[in-house]
Amino acid sequence: MQPEALQEILQEKLSDCEVRVEGDGYHYQVVAVGERFAGLTPVKKQQAVYSCIHDLIADGTVHAVSIKTYTPDEWAAANK
Repeated sequence: MQPEALQEILQEKLSDCEVRVEGDGYHYQVVAVGERFAGLTPVKKQQAVYSCIHDLIADGTVHAVSIKTYTPDEWAAANK
């Protein structure tokens, strides 16, 4: 699966977030930014994204995923 296809899937399922996906078709790096992550623990943030692609991981379409999640304020601070 191309990173653009995975990004499209995630963007549809996380429609209230900005999603970016990079990768080589085997390993993917996902960055998701949205208010939905406010107040969640790091594990809950990861689970929110993981649950959107669980089936793709289970069937082997997506092998390895690194997920980073931010609220808009966290994203702004991380990119100063």
